Amino acid sequence: MLWAILISLLLLLVFYLLFVPIIFRIDTDAKQYFIQVKGLMKAELKGDKEQLIKLRLKILFLHFDFFPLKYKKQTKTKKPAESRSRSRRSRFGFRKIIRLLRSFRIRQFSLNVDTGDPILNAKLYPVFGFLNHRYGGFEINFQNRNRLVLEIQNRPFYILKSFINI
Repeated sequence: MLWAILISLLLLLVFYLLFVPIIFRIDTDAKQYFIQVKGLMKAELKGDKEQLIKLRLKILFLHFDFFPLKYKKQTKTKKPAESRSRSRRSRFGFRKIIRLLRSFRIRQFSLNVDTGDPILNAKLYPVFGFLNHRYGGFEINFQNRNRLVLEIQNRPFYILKSFINI
Protein backbone atom coordinates (compact mmCIF):
# COMPACT_ATOMS: atom_id res chain seq x y z
CA MET A 1 0.00 0.00 0.00
CA LEU A 2 2.84 2.38 0.88
CA TRP A 3 4.60 1.60 -2.42
CA ALA A 4 1.46 2.45 -4.37
CA ILE A 5 1.23 5.83 -2.65
CA LEU A 6 4.91 6.57 -3.29
CA ILE A 7 4.67 5.56 -6.95
CA SER A 8 1.53 7.66 -7.48
CA LEU A 9 3.20 10.67 -5.80
CA LEU A 10 6.24 10.19 -8.04
CA LEU A 11 4.02 10.01 -11.15
CA LEU A 12 2.18 13.16 -10.07
CA LEU A 13 5.51 14.93 -9.64
CA VAL A 14 6.66 13.84 -13.12
CA PHE A 15 3.38 15.02 -14.69
CA TYR A 16 3.65 18.32 -12.83
CA LEU A 17 7.20 18.82 -14.09
CA LEU A 18 6.12 18.03 -17.67
CA PHE A 19 3.26 20.52 -17.71
CA VAL A 20 4.56 23.33 -15.48
CA PRO A 21 4.91 26.59 -17.47
CA ILE A 22 8.35 28.07 -18.09
CA ILE A 23 8.14 31.85 -18.47
CA PHE A 24 10.79 34.12 -20.00
CA ARG A 25 10.07 37.85 -19.46
CA ILE A 26 11.81 41.05 -20.54
CA ASP A 27 10.32 44.39 -19.49
CA THR A 28 12.68 47.33 -20.00
CA ASP A 29 10.33 49.85 -18.40
CA ALA A 30 9.88 47.94 -15.12
CA LYS A 31 13.44 46.52 -15.36
CA GLN A 32 12.30 42.91 -15.11
CA TYR A 33 14.48 40.28 -16.74
CA PHE A 34 13.79 36.74 -15.58
CA ILE A 35 13.21 33.08 -16.36
CA GLN A 36 10.70 31.36 -14.12
CA VAL A 37 9.52 27.81 -13.66
CA LYS A 38 6.19 28.37 -11.93
CA GLY A 39 6.28 27.20 -8.32
CA LEU A 40 9.83 25.85 -8.43
CA MET A 41 12.48 28.41 -9.35
CA LYS A 42 13.13 31.88 -10.68
CA ALA A 43 16.37 33.28 -12.09
CA GLU A 44 16.29 37.08 -12.16
CA LEU A 45 18.85 39.54 -13.55
CA LYS A 46 19.15 42.74 -11.49
CA GLY A 47 21.40 45.75 -11.34
CA ASP A 48 23.94 46.12 -8.55
CA LYS A 49 25.87 49.07 -7.11
CA GLU A 50 29.18 47.26 -6.62
CA GLN A 51 29.09 44.93 -9.61
CA LEU A 52 27.35 45.72 -12.87
CA ILE A 53 24.75 42.96 -12.61
CA LYS A 54 23.75 40.23 -10.21
CA LEU A 55 21.84 37.05 -10.76
CA ARG A 56 19.25 36.28 -8.09
CA LEU A 57 18.25 32.65 -7.99
CA LYS A 58 15.21 31.54 -6.01
CA ILE A 59 14.67 27.80 -5.66
CA LEU A 60 11.58 26.93 -3.63
CA PHE A 61 12.30 28.84 -0.39
CA LEU A 62 16.03 29.40 -0.85
CA HIS A 63 17.57 32.61 -2.22
CA PHE A 64 21.03 32.88 -3.78
CA ASP A 65 22.84 35.87 -5.30
CA PHE A 66 25.56 35.41 -7.94
CA PHE A 67 27.76 37.97 -9.63
CA PRO A 68 28.43 36.57 -13.13
CA LEU A 69 30.90 39.30 -14.13
CA LYS A 70 33.07 38.91 -11.05
CA TYR A 71 36.63 38.09 -12.03
CA LYS A 72 37.76 34.61 -11.06
CA LYS A 73 41.41 33.70 -11.06
CA GLN A 74 41.95 30.66 -13.23
CA THR A 75 44.77 28.21 -12.84
CA LYS A 76 46.73 27.29 -15.92
CA THR A 77 46.55 23.61 -16.64
CA LYS A 78 47.43 21.94 -19.89
CA LYS A 79 45.05 19.37 -21.20
CA PRO A 80 46.27 16.67 -23.51
CA ALA A 81 45.27 17.20 -27.10
CA GLU A 82 42.49 14.93 -28.27
CA SER A 83 42.55 13.61 -31.79
CA ARG A 84 39.36 12.67 -33.51
CA SER A 85 39.69 10.99 -36.81
CA ARG A 86 36.06 11.02 -37.88
CA SER A 87 33.76 13.98 -37.78
CA ARG A 88 30.46 13.84 -35.96
CA ARG A 89 27.41 15.34 -37.53
CA SER A 90 25.08 17.26 -35.34
CA ARG A 91 21.68 15.66 -34.92
CA PHE A 92 20.22 19.04 -34.16
CA GLY A 93 19.00 19.98 -37.65
CA PHE A 94 17.28 23.04 -39.03
CA ARG A 95 13.82 21.43 -38.91
CA LYS A 96 14.22 20.56 -35.24
CA ILE A 97 15.19 24.15 -34.46
CA ILE A 98 12.09 25.43 -36.29
CA ARG A 99 9.86 22.95 -34.44
CA LEU A 100 11.45 23.98 -31.14
CA LEU A 101 10.86 27.67 -31.85
CA ARG A 102 7.25 26.99 -32.81
CA SER A 103 6.62 25.34 -29.45
CA PHE A 104 7.10 28.72 -27.70
CA ARG A 105 4.06 30.96 -27.23
CA ILE A 106 4.28 34.74 -27.01
CA ARG A 107 1.98 35.79 -24.17
CA GLN A 108 2.70 39.51 -24.25
CA PHE A 109 4.54 41.72 -26.72
CA SER A 110 4.83 45.48 -26.87
CA LEU A 111 7.48 47.56 -28.62
CA ASN A 112 7.54 51.35 -28.27
CA VAL A 113 10.42 52.97 -30.18
CA ASP A 114 11.86 56.41 -30.79
CA THR A 115 14.98 56.34 -32.96
CA GLY A 116 15.94 59.93 -32.14
CA ASP A 117 15.63 60.92 -35.81
CA PRO A 118 12.17 62.36 -36.64
CA ILE A 119 12.56 61.56 -40.33
CA LEU A 120 13.39 57.90 -39.64
CA ASN A 121 10.48 57.77 -37.16
CA ALA A 122 8.18 59.09 -39.89
CA LYS A 123 9.48 56.44 -42.30
CA LEU A 124 8.93 53.69 -39.74
CA TYR A 125 5.39 54.85 -38.93
CA PRO A 126 3.71 53.05 -41.88
CA VAL A 127 5.79 49.92 -41.29
CA PHE A 128 4.69 49.81 -37.66
CA GLY A 129 1.11 50.52 -38.74
CA PHE A 130 1.22 47.49 -41.06
CA LEU A 131 2.76 45.34 -38.31
CA ASN A 132 0.05 46.50 -35.88
CA HIS A 133 -2.62 45.50 -38.35
CA ARG A 134 -1.03 42.09 -38.82
CA TYR A 135 0.43 41.25 -35.38
CA GLY A 136 -0.12 44.11 -32.90
CA GLY A 137 2.03 45.62 -30.18
CA PHE A 138 4.21 47.96 -32.29
CA GLU A 139 4.30 51.69 -31.58
CA ILE A 140 6.44 54.56 -32.79
CA ASN A 141 6.70 57.80 -30.82
CA PHE A 142 8.42 61.14 -31.10
CA GLN A 143 8.87 61.65 -27.33
CA ASN A 144 12.20 59.86 -26.73
CA ARG A 145 10.67 56.78 -25.06
CA ASN A 146 11.86 53.25 -25.77
CA ARG A 147 10.20 50.21 -24.25
CA LEU A 148 10.13 46.47 -24.89
CA VAL A 149 7.83 44.04 -23.12
CA LEU A 150 8.22 40.42 -24.15
CA GLU A 151 6.80 37.43 -22.31
CA ILE A 152 7.31 33.98 -23.78
CA GLN A 153 5.92 30.77 -22.30
CA ASN A 154 6.59 27.12 -22.96
CA ARG A 155 6.15 23.79 -21.22
CA PRO A 156 8.70 20.95 -21.05
CA PHE A 157 6.10 18.62 -22.61
CA TYR A 158 5.93 20.78 -25.75
CA ILE A 159 9.74 20.92 -25.97
CA LEU A 160 9.97 17.12 -25.76
CA LYS A 161 7.12 16.80 -28.27
CA SER A 162 8.97 19.03 -30.75
CA PHE A 163 11.99 16.69 -30.64
CA ILE A 164 10.03 13.43 -30.79
CA ASN A 165 7.46 14.22 -33.51
CA ILE A 166 8.54 14.21 -37.11
